[in-house]
Amino acid sequence: MKRTSFARWPCSIARTMDLLGDWWTPLVLREAFYGVRRFDEFQQSLGIARNTLTDRLTRLAEEGLLEKQPYQTQPTRYDYVLTEKGRDFFPVLAAMSRWGDRWLAGDDGPPITFHHDICDHDAHAEVVCSSCAQPLRSADTTMRIGPGFPAKLKQLPVVRQRFQLD
Repeated sequence: MKRTSFARWPCSIARTMDLLGDWWTPLVLREAFYGVRRFDEFQQSLGIARNTLTDRLTRLAEEGLLEKQPYQTQPTRYDYVLTEKGRDFFPVLAAMSRWGDRWLAGDDGPPITFHHDICDHDAHAEVVCSSCAQPLRSADTTMRIGPGFPAKLKQLPVVRQRFQLD
């Protein structure tokens, strides 16, 4: 069964989920942030099936989050290195970790902590407004149609209601 594609939806969350596809993709990226670069290292650290890992690494390379860099020619083998686009995914993983630490960690506390090397303190992700640096919370935030929203969809009743266009 072919899954529904969200790649063209007018929603960055849906498009990101379309790129991620499943739970393995963020875990592959997590491993890349831990410094894992080689296929066998990814496979060993995740316990993921080789065909599944091949699919995820191929997709991440095609989408520009990882770059394949040959380290051996006979046979050709690659390191998978985070690109700028891939490194820019770090705050997403940090935010997921923060949520999991709050709602899913046991009594012993978070299984992993983030240490901010610049200030030498343990830290957690905090989403803040890019203008005033105050926490960005749902109760204080309104979602509005952006410049990339398709004009033809603006006329749909559900869209007009959701974004209070009437």
